Amino acid sequence: MDTNVINNYSRLKATLFLLPLFLLAAIALFLYSQNALCVEGYIQIQKNSFFFINQHLGQFPSLQYNLTQFGDALVFLSFLSIFIVYAPKIWEALLSGSLVSLLFCSFLKKIFAIPRPPVVFDNESFTIVGKRLSGCTSLPSGHSITIFTILTVLLFSFLPQRLKYKTLWCLAILIMGLLFAFTRVGVGAHYPLDVIAGCILGYIFGLTGIFISRNYKIWGWIGNKKYYPVFILLFLACCILLVCRIINENLMIFYMAFVSLAISLYKIIYAYVKDKK
Repeated sequence: MDTNVINNYSRLKATLFLLPLFLLAAIALFLYSQNALCVEGYIQIQKNSFFFINQHLGQFPSLQYNLTQFGDALVFLSFLSIFIVYAPKIWEALLSGSLVSLLFCSFLKKIFAIPRPPVVFDNESFTIVGKRLSGCTSLPSGHSITIFTILTVLLFSFLPQRLKYKTLWCLAILIMGLLFAFTRVGVGAHYPLDVIAGCILGYIFGLTGIFISRNYKIWGWIGNKKYYPVFILLFLACCILLVCRIINENLMIFYMAFVSLAISLYKIIYAYVKDKK
């Protein structure tokens, strides 16, 4: 599996960055044309779309709250923990992309300083699911960045070669990503453009993670079994964190993430013990 992932990465060109950069530029030009490059204008231009999306998605609060957890790296990466054993190259890209996204996301939130919907609108006028988020950290959506950073790595890791299957695979990833990302509007945490910008940035960061892992051997040790005890301890710590989440919120998605992580923990311990015999 790892060989196929490496071969897929080797085919990628830097021109893949052009489309997302064009889309970001198009959003900026649109906001400029609508005199919405200020905080007040940015919020007002999305007011109607925010309430519309929130009203319709908010009708399924439990589903929205479970799906929005995919924007939590602990949850999403738990489902992918098995690739430590079978395709460590994926994790090299995931780690690089995640670190880049973490750095830029924090920086951009401070730069734009857009107040979140619960700070601006009457909290009784729209649906808020889960914790009420306040502060001026709305743009971009960190959850959306995390979702698309991870999905972009998966997109190119398993990209089919035949055009028909490639198209279906890309559409499936895109639809899944947008479904997860727009839950941020559904739970009342972000405006639509926060999410769209986060998705585009996540794609860029995921692609950046792939290029870093392809050109530099920063994380080359991940596939070495002698370092498996590091991941065993890490997975155990993550299992404990997920148990705490289950106790506090009792969401189905946390149970699923815990089971995935427990299976990966068993697999990695088995592989490590077997290698020592």
